[in-house]
Amino acid sequence: MITPPVTALATTLTGDDLPAYVYDLADLGAHARAVRDALPPGVELYYAAKANPAPPILRALAPYVTGYEVASGGELEHVRTAVPELPLAFGGPGKTEGELRRALKLGVERFHVESEHELRLLAQLAGARTVGVLLRVNLPLDDAASGGAALAMGGRPSPFGLDPDRVEHLLPLFTADGPLRLRGIHAHLASGLDAPTQVTVAAGITDWARKLSDRHGSALTEVNVGGGMGVDYARPDRRFDWAAYGAGMAAIAQRNPDLTLRIEPGRALTAYCGWYLTEVLDIKHSGGEAFAVLRGGTHHLRTPAAKQHDHPFRILPTEEWPRPWPRPAAREEPVTLVGQLCTPKDVLARHIPVARLRAGDRIAFALAGAYAWNISHHDFLMHPKPGFHYLDA
Repeated sequence: MITPPVTALATTLTGDDLPAYVYDLADLGAHARAVRDALPPGVELYYAAKANPAPPILRALAPYVTGYEVASGGELEHVRTAVPELPLAFGGPGKTEGELRRALKLGVERFHVESEHELRLLAQLAGARTVGVLLRVNLPLDDAASGGAALAMGGRPSPFGLDPDRVEHLLPLFTADGPLRLRGIHAHLASGLDAPTQVTVAAGITDWARKLSDRHGSALTEVNVGGGMGVDYARPDRRFDWAAYGAGMAAIAQRNPDLTLRIEPGRALTAYCGWYLTEVLDIKHSGGEAFAVLRGGTHHLRTPAAKQHDHPFRILPTEEWPRPWPRPAAREEPVTLVGQLCTPKDVLARHIPVARLRAGDRIAFALAGAYAWNISHHDFLMHPKPGFHYLDA
């Protein structure tokens, strides 16, 4: 549901001010607080900065998160500058030697190591430092989790993480006099799961880590069960059940009192706070179908193209029409919403029934607070970039 501050701003922006991203930081803070309150006190909450690394977003989350997960040298520098007081975990495949050097210099608290080569390189670079490591493991997914995932990253051949038998192979590289300290296991196996399935996946990861620790006497102390909490773009008012997830994580924590459990959601924290506001430039009919041509497009909001879905939106009617000719409109018919790019792939929503949509009306696309502007191909056709507005109250 669009928040009143976003609606109020939308009525004041002119056509030249659009498109614009609008983020309701007060709403974000309330959501993050509710998530934190739903989790057991001992479960650490890291924000996956890749979802939306805008500094105002990072700072708005700071009171509620334990730290931030970064996945590149650029994110590392950016997040450390924006919120220097909170710890970082450095993940992602293909870390370069330069990135690892910089991470060591900046005192990154945890490294999520993806391969044997990366582990050996990190040991070589660490020098006299003691470095905390979580080995990322590619564990199997059961049928329920695999079938319900919007994106499965585990349980199959993958560039991400280590196969379970390779983890066993690497344990001798952690020695008492070496620089690396094996703190635990990291696994991010799937995205888009509901709360019961996420709890099942988290329990499986934790149980596997427990058995590994017991077999080798490695005294693991941390398990990061990843993120991937579902965001339903078809039903934007339906949110991940954080209360049920928190209860499930509490049960896992109770069975494993000597382990620190950690999660790292991204999309599920910030998607709801963001809106992409634009206006209808034209309504056209072709071959019996209606098309609304909007300012902007998928070069600003790539999410619907990336996920191959119809992005949820709300029409904000505008009564003013300054032209002397009839106002282009669609009435009681399906409309496809497209952008300004010279490609038929520039589609934000297809064949959506509308009661009335006219040139000059505003469109507010929901769930634009994550994996939206930051994953888009901004410079294609060199259209103007959108404005950015961060509402504190």
